[in-house]
Amino acid sequence: MFEAILARRSVRAYAQDKIKRATVQTLLEAAVHAPTAIHEEPWAFVVVQDRQLLKQLSDRAKPLFVGEALHRNSQGVRHSFEHFTKPDFDLFHGAGTLIIICAKPLSQFIAADCWLAAENLMLAACDMGLGSCVIGSVVSTLNICTVKSELGIPDEYSAIAPIIVGVPKEETAAPPRKEPLILAWKQ
Repeated sequence: MFEAILARRSVRAYAQDKIKRATVQTLLEAAVHAPTAIHEEPWAFVVVQDRQLLKQLSDRAKPLFVGEALHRNSQGVRHSFEHFTKPDFDLFHGAGTLIIICAKPLSQFIAADCWLAAENLMLAACDMGLGSCVIGSVVSTLNICTVKSELGIPDEYSAIAPIIVGVPKEETAAPPRKEPLILAWKQ
């Protein structure tokens, strides 16, 4: 398990290979075995493998995300999102599978539960030789009423964790990580 944790990367370049339904089912099985507060298991899933729909989602999400990013930058957050404005930029990096973890906002723990499920899914993908990446830049778009309707997400659900999965086009180098910042250790 520790090897999978160390090997997992945010992959941003995918081959055109299609992920089989059985593989997606295995990833979803890994996701639903995540820890969950008060055993609520709030997650529900939408799987998108229609490449034209993925392109439409990417094209729709880019200007919304850029607007949000510019607003954050005006508040002191500094990051360049210029590449998002390019017409050929694909938010999904060529991946043919998007798995959206959704939930009803029933308790204060649903987001944490969904992110735990996301990590299980991504670790399972890594163990299967697949790449994955969280695409947080599409969350606002996925929660627009018309987009939710197009994707089959009921009104009472929210998209929490969108994750792309696919066959990596190339090996992704390990990014440097900071040492753990221990604020206190009381014995």
